[in-house]
Amino acid sequence: MKKLILLLLVIIAAPSYAAERQFDIEMIIFKRAVNPEQSNETWPNSLSEIDITTAGTLQNSAYLNGKKATLLPSNEYQLNEQFEKLTKHAGFEVLFYKAWRQGDQGKSAAPKFRVRAGKDYSNDFNPDGSQKIQFVDLTDANGNALTEQTIDNPLYELDGVIQVYVQHYLFLEAQLDLKAPGVRDVIIEDKEIELSESESNDTVQIGNLEEISPTIQVEEFLKSYRLDQKRRMRSSETHYIDHPLMGIIIQVRRVAAE
Repeated sequence: MKKLILLLLVIIAAPSYAAERQFDIEMIIFKRAVNPEQSNETWPNSLSEIDITTAGTLQNSAYLNGKKATLLPSNEYQLNEQFEKLTKHAGFEVLFYKAWRQGDQGKSAAPKFRVRAGKDYSNDFNPDGSQKIQFVDLTDANGNALTEQTIDNPLYELDGVIQVYVQHYLFLEAQLDLKAPGVRDVIIEDKEIELSESESNDTVQIGNLEEISPTIQVEEFLKSYRLDQKRRMRSSETHYIDHPLMGIIIQVRRVAAE
């Protein structure tokens, strides 16, 4: 009877013990030194927004504490060799390199981190990708310069979310936009001819009119190129997420029980 009770206690305690597993996650995100406009891929000019409503940042200590996650010091990094090779290669540029520890939560509870890195384009482009209009300096009656004080939110080259969670297996989900200046064709609508009331009441004979083609203007804009991946992983293995313009190197290591 005592053996049966002990066995039941072990079975009951097993799920709580499993829930206490910890993982060290190390991730490198890099871009390729290629011109997106010259690639063989076809990229849409507009994308749906990435959902960041439940995402926090690795710099937000309150979010980390709430998710029972902690940043790892650089002396615990293990992808240093891959990082060095990328930084020394002219064909790549590392945009993000971080490591953190988290539990084995499921997708609904695991931390989801927003990643923003690289060049800030907010001085030249609007959040929708359109180019900012440069206004000339104005002066008042006394010759003093009139300036408009604006504070723009950063518009980073890399922006998106990453999440590692456990659902029987380890999974990585990544939605990342890599932004780069490009060009697009914009149709300029011709202004309609407005007739006065007297003219509109008269019968107007029009003939031999050629069809007018719409005016197309080429403009520069900030285009987003998306990486959208879900990858099943094994702990202690190094995984590579491929994309024509960027890539992710990730390693998830199970922390030994103390």
